[in-house]
Amino acid sequence: MSEALKVLIVDDEPLARLRLRGLVEACSEPRAEVVAEAGSATQAQHWLRDHACDLVLLDVQMPGPDGLHLADVLRDRALQGVPMPAIVFVTAHGEHALRAFELDAMDYLTKPVRRERLQAALSRVAQRLSERAAVQVRPALEAAEGGVIVVNDRGRMLRVPLGEVLYLKAELKYLTLRTATQSLVMDGSLSDYEQRLGERFLRVHRNALVAKAAVRELQKHAMAPGEEEGGEAAEGWAVRIAQVDEWLAVSRRQVAAVREALAASGS
Repeated sequence: MSEALKVLIVDDEPLARLRLRGLVEACSEPRAEVVAEAGSATQAQHWLRDHACDLVLLDVQMPGPDGLHLADVLRDRALQGVPMPAIVFVTAHGEHALRAFELDAMDYLTKPVRRERLQAALSRVAQRLSERAAVQVRPALEAAEGGVIVVNDRGRMLRVPLGEVLYLKAELKYLTLRTATQSLVMDGSLSDYEQRLGERFLRVHRNALVAKAAVRELQKHAMAPGEEEGGEAAEGWAVRIAQVDEWLAVSRRQVAAVREALAASGS
C-alpha cells in the first residue's frame, strides 16, 4: 500500500495509548498513522459511526463494554454492508485469544508490545487491504468462470470451484475450506469471503460460512464448550452438511435465516 494505514487506538489507560502511538509512529514499513484515540469501547463506537479507519488496535478488558463486545458490534455492522476495519487486539491477557480470532481479528498482541510484533501485525493488515482491493477488480472475471477460490496450501496453488465448497470455518488465525474430498487450510477473513461470495453462502455462526446448497438438516444438537454465544456446553442448534455428514453449530441469531434457506431450497 502506498498510503499510510489509518489507525484507531482503543485503550482505557492513557499511558498505554501513548506508548502504542509511539510504536505505531516508529514503524516505517508499512507506514501507519494514528488518526484517533478512544478511552472506551463506547467512545470508539461513536467515533466509528462518523469516521473510517483501516485498523483498530483494541484493548480487551476495559470498564463498560469490553473490546470483544466492540469487535462483535463491528462484525454485525459488516453483515449489514458497513465496511469493517481490521482488528488487532492488544492486551495483557492471553486467555481471550480464541474468542478474538472467532471475531476475525487479524492478530492478538500481548503487552508489553514489541515493535517487531506490531510491525508484523501492520504488515498483515496492509496485505489484507491489498488483497481486498484486488478482489474488488476481479468479480466479472470470476463470474465468467463460474466462480473459484484460489487456495495456497503447503506450497501448492489450487483453484477450487465455488460449486465444490461446502463451508469455510475460522480456526485461530486460519480458515479451513471444506469440500467433499478434502480440507484445505488458507489465510483470509470470513467477513471478506461473506461479502465476496454473496447469496450462495450463509453465515451460520461467527466462525462458519456454509454453502446453502450443502445444508441438509437443522436440528437441536449438543454444543461443545465455546460453540454457543454463552461459551458453555448446552443444547443448541446445528446444521448437517451434505456429502461429509458433519454438524456445524448455528448461533441463535442465525437460526431463522437457516430455516428460510432450507425452505427456499425445497420450493
